[in-house]
Amino acid sequence: MPTMPPLDPQAVLGLPRAALPRHVAIIMDGNGRWARQRGLPRIEGHRHGSEAVREIVTECARLGIECVTLYSFSLDNWKRPPDEVAGLMALYARYLAQERPTIMDNDIRLVQLGRREGLPPEVLRELDRTLQMSAANRGMTLCLALNYGARAELVDAFRHLARQVAEGRLQPDQVTEQTIAGALYTAGLPDPDLLIRTGGEMRVSDFLLWQISYAEFYVTPVLWPDFRREHLHEALRAYARRQRRYGDVVPRQPQPDDA
Repeated sequence: MPTMPPLDPQAVLGLPRAALPRHVAIIMDGNGRWARQRGLPRIEGHRHGSEAVREIVTECARLGIECVTLYSFSLDNWKRPPDEVAGLMALYARYLAQERPTIMDNDIRLVQLGRREGLPPEVLRELDRTLQMSAANRGMTLCLALNYGARAELVDAFRHLARQVAEGRLQPDQVTEQTIAGALYTAGLPDPDLLIRTGGEMRVSDFLLWQISYAEFYVTPVLWPDFRREHLHEALRAYARRQRRYGDVVPRQPQPDDA
C-alpha cells in the first residue's frame, strides 16, 4: 500500500477528479538546451531532468492519474555522441535502482515500452529488478519508453499479427483496431488523453503514433529540468478546459473502444 497520502484534485487544482486525464504522456525535451544555457555538459541536463521525473511522477500518482508514459530514450537517440549515450545508460541504471523507494511508496507499477535488444546488461538488470518488485502494485502505471520508437512498435505489432495469420490462429479479416491495439507495447492500457511536450518544439518525434490519435496536445516552452508540479497543474487545467469531440459535433466523454 502507498505511504504517500493522496491529493484531492478539487483542493489542489480546483477540478473534480473526473476532469483529469486517465493517461498523461510526456515528451521530456530540453535537457541538452538547459545544460548548454548554463555552460554545462549535456549529461548534467539529463541529471537535473531526473529530478523533474521524480516530482512529476509522484504528483501524478498522488492526484490519482491512472497512467503516465515518459519518453525517455528513443531508438533514434543512439545516433547521439557515444559519451552522451554511455552517460545516459549509466543514469538510467542508477535511476531505476534509486527510485525504487519512490515507486514503492506511491504504489506505482513500472512498465517498459520499447525493445530490450541493444540495452546494456546493467540497465536490463536494474530494469528487471524494478519491474519485478513493482509488478503487484495497484496504483498508477508508469510506462518508461526506453529504447522506443512508435514506428518500430507498429512493426513489432504487425509482425506478431502476421505470425498468427501464418500459423492459422488469426484470419486477415479478423484484424481490427482492437486487435492491433492489443499487439502494441501498451496493450491493456488506456490511450493517452493528454500529451505534454516541454521545450517548445511542435512535433511528436515518433512517440505513441497509434495511441495519441485523439490525445489533447499541450506544448510549453519550459525546459524539462525546470518543469515542476505547478507546470503540471497548468497543463491539467488546460486539458480540463478542452472540448473533446472525437469527430462528433458535440463534446462527449471518451468510450472504452475509442481508437
